[in-house]
Amino acid sequence: YLTRMLAGRGDRVRGIVRNPDHAADVEADGGEPVVLDMEAAADLSDAVRGADAIVFAAGAGPGSGAERKKTVDFGAAVKLVEAAQATGVRRYVIVSSIGAHDPSSAGDGPMGPYLEAKHDADERLMSSALDWTVVRPGGLTDDPGTGKVDVSTEMGRRKSIPREDVAAILAACLDAPETIGLAFEAFEGDQDVELAVRALARTES
Repeated sequence: YLTRMLAGRGDRVRGIVRNPDHAADVEADGGEPVVLDMEAAADLSDAVRGADAIVFAAGAGPGSGAERKKTVDFGAAVKLVEAAQATGVRRYVIVSSIGAHDPSSAGDGPMGPYLEAKHDADERLMSSALDWTVVRPGGLTDDPGTGKVDVSTEMGRRKSIPREDVAAILAACLDAPETIGLAFEAFEGDQDVELAVRALARTES
């Protein structure tokens, strides 16, 4: 969704994919595919060189073990932080998860390793000198986006949100330097995406 939105408004978008079979999907959305295994590669600098911003939205996915969550949800995110620092890309927006502020809330369940990986990736990014924003969406659905959301820097709520609306939030963050240095949760709601994101920035300033 994000590639389609950004390319549709005239931005040049590179999309990193591990599976070459997915390159056509990136092209169909108007992006330039970069086939790269972020788990295996030691240095991701070439993939981000010359970019104005990085959005990390990768994940090991459901069904993956704790080790893959460490190497993808944490490891790949950190490699991109290092690549940004090495190439001078200042802006970095990361897709995290609700609950990542307190991974212990998952107990011994399967979500524990996932939230720990997300938490550690967020902390690594937030401790960097990059212009970061951490977006923690609720449960992701494939419902059509509504363009209406509920965002807050207060952590701990639970609700769902369409993936398409998460993409709209990410695009809005790239347009709103006021969101630099903010971590916030995002759910379906009743406020226009851009207004919600900018209002969020104002409440924190």
